Amino acid sequence: MKHKQVRLVVLLGAFSIIAIIGVQLYFLLQAWNIKEKQFHQTVVIALTNVADKISKLNQSIPSTVNPVNQLSSNYYVVDVNSMIDANILEYYLKTEFNRLNLKTDYEYAIYDCHNDKMVYGTYISEDGSGKPVKLSSTLPKYDKYIYYFGIRFPGIRNTLAGNMTLWFFLTAILLLSIIFFVYSIFVILQQKRGSEMQKDFINNMTHEFKTPLSSIHIAADVLLQPGILNEPDRLHTYASVIKQENNRIIQQVEKVLQIAKMETQGIQLKKEAIDLNTLVETVAETFRMNRNNGIQVDTLTDKRLNPVEADVLHLTNILFNLLDNAVKYGGENPAITIRTLLKPDCMVLSVQDRGPGIAPRYHKQVFRKFFRVPSGNIHDVKGFGLGLYYVKNICRAHGWDISLDSQPGNGTTFNIEIPLNK
Repeated sequence: MKHKQVRLVVLLGAFSIIAIIGVQLYFLLQAWNIKEKQFHQTVVIALTNVADKISKLNQSIPSTVNPVNQLSSNYYVVDVNSMIDANILEYYLKTEFNRLNLKTDYEYAIYDCHNDKMVYGTYISEDGSGKPVKLSSTLPKYDKYIYYFGIRFPGIRNTLAGNMTLWFFLTAILLLSIIFFVYSIFVILQQKRGSEMQKDFINNMTHEFKTPLSSIHIAADVLLQPGILNEPDRLHTYASVIKQENNRIIQQVEKVLQIAKMETQGIQLKKEAIDLNTLVETVAETFRMNRNNGIQVDTLTDKRLNPVEADVLHLTNILFNLLDNAVKYGGENPAITIRTLLKPDCMVLSVQDRGPGIAPRYHKQVFRKFFRVPSGNIHDVKGFGLGLYYVKNICRAHGWDISLDSQPGNGTTFNIEIPLNK
């Protein structure tokens, strides 16, 4: 599948997910509004019946046809146009609420016209028992009635939520399904990216092996020519080519096998006290001798360094991998500087080149397996994309931090921070 098709599928999937979530939230809000309206209607019916019973008991005539007035989402006032006995009111409230299956906490207060204030009655919990509640303020008054009581439902949201358990359950299932779908898409994209990287790895490996094998094939043909034994210089040259290209193939195979072993068996470290400055000088000199092509490798070491507890083989491999990377991406005439520096809390080992640098968007990706900084379709940089992946894992196994400092046109610096207590 092409990148444009993948991008289109991802965009359509994201749009579909957003649309599904939006529709579900809309229906959830509609269901909440319906439940809230049903609750209000039930409360109005119950309070109207209570007002009628009190009026009949007191043999009074209601002043309004609709005695219930909703002042807020959870507060109602009820006109009874006669004196109210708190005990009788509470009995009627419990009776009507139980009859209409209105199970929720509530509190009520009766208006005292002599004192012009709401006289607090009590708080009734869902199971019908009262419990003391300290109110921050009295229930609001209503100026249009003289004989009335107010009732507030503090737990109305919990009641409505309890009545919508099925809706919430279905919404949770939908969200879990969406999460699973998103995770599946993510896994598929990861697999696709991994497949593309492995394909690039195979292509790179084929190219890396094709060149030395071709050189060996040509050298072997020359050595098979009659009379080659009479030309010792030429014989030595082509024999050296075979050996050099054979060593190159062995190094590439060893690198792949080393990564495979590291992933299957883990990293086994044999730590010992190492003089980091001495190791840096030795590796730099060995690298200069092996390359022998004008590569400049300078060292700037801090003499204050203490011995480092590390695996000497893996640490040496780290330095060679960073040097190889600096040569590959260091431009036409690579100039590399290896530094060691003592800081208050750590020792820093850095490898710097003066190449074209790496764009910031690739800084984290360069440590991934098989990743190589894109350079179009030109295969001008050799390698499999395993060197920095190996370096990252060895640093992690030692408990060290590795970071990349690079900007296009300003070279690249890899910094390894070794804590002093490691």
